[in-house]
Amino acid sequence: MKRRDFIKKTSLTSGMLMVPSFVKAFDATYMKANGYKRLVVIQLSGGNDGLNTIIPYRNDIYYKARPKLAITKGVIKVSDDLGFHPSLEALRPLYDNGELSIINNVGYPNPVRSHFKSMDIWQSAGDAHSKLQTGWLGRFMDKEGQHAYNAIETNESLSLALKGQHFSGVATEDYKILYNSSRDPYFNKIMNRAHDHHLSEHNLGYLYQTMIEAKSSAAYLYETTKTSSSTVDYPKNDLGRQLKMSAQFINSHLDTKVYYHSLSGFDTHANQANPQKRLLEAYADSVAAFVKDLKRGNTFEDTLILTFSEFGRRVKQNAANGTDHGAASNVFLIGKKLKRPGFYNRLASLSDLDATGDIKFNVDFRAVYSSILQDWFQVKDSSVINGCFKDLGVV
Repeated sequence: MKRRDFIKKTSLTSGMLMVPSFVKAFDATYMKANGYKRLVVIQLSGGNDGLNTIIPYRNDIYYKARPKLAITKGVIKVSDDLGFHPSLEALRPLYDNGELSIINNVGYPNPVRSHFKSMDIWQSAGDAHSKLQTGWLGRFMDKEGQHAYNAIETNESLSLALKGQHFSGVATEDYKILYNSSRDPYFNKIMNRAHDHHLSEHNLGYLYQTMIEAKSSAAYLYETTKTSSSTVDYPKNDLGRQLKMSAQFINSHLDTKVYYHSLSGFDTHANQANPQKRLLEAYADSVAAFVKDLKRGNTFEDTLILTFSEFGRRVKQNAANGTDHGAASNVFLIGKKLKRPGFYNRLASLSDLDATGDIKFNVDFRAVYSSILQDWFQVKDSSVINGCFKDLGVV
């Protein structure tokens, strides 16, 4: 059995053992040359309705296609023809300060409308025909650093995005629990056998090495973060919890390049209005608190926040007062050093849709990733992303 298959099929890979193959320091030359920039990813799982997130409030086609779902009151008008959903009020100061860039019509050719496949495509930076087993951020970390804690996901399991060929990030909902688990007597009893002769066996030796690295990572997170605490009031929701923990990590100056988060519930096939309203409010309020926290810690300037969803929704509402799976949607970038704040591009035509009634994409999501790699992290995107994509010049 191959080593990767063995680890994948072993129950011990859940939770705190989702860590990388090697534990070693970041390359000092890279750090000195590029500073310590970090990326924070927020995944809106389920397919967020981008058309009711960034609203074409002067477009008659929008209102005709959505007689009950169109946002008619309280639109936050930030340009001559586009506005925010009322629940995104907390993001308005970021937009006004030039700290928010909105890229419309983001997607990929031959879009897939399966949640799982489309999310795999976004996380792997593949296409509709590829079956990549590694994520774009995992491949980035394969080359740029291989501490377990160089990439952290604030959930109980690790997403494909953070899995490389030789690297996997840490997945934890609570770093204190992770640390206490690593000190469990049973865990330590197993660890005491790490130097037994049978470790020459390929798979078993690798598993023990993984456990050693898990313990090391848990100790690093706990010892480095335990003296830092946030005074910012976060909303009482799951994304707020995740971002608060990441802010604590960031303001503790952890050697972490990537923080990964998710907010679920966006699969709004029926009675969409109220669920999306609550979710967008949770997103905006949590992000606003997070940015405030980073600014207080003087860490916002070196932080870039990316928000995406696996696809958008159909332009036309369905009979259940919801929307069905679509294709292109919007991507948000938040940061202090944006080169193209505001709206990067106009919304695609609502009168020229694809054959299934979806907005046509004109920005490939891999171009967003390539731009982040080249312009933010200053690494060659070709080493991580297959294909040649236009540098958007947004960061």
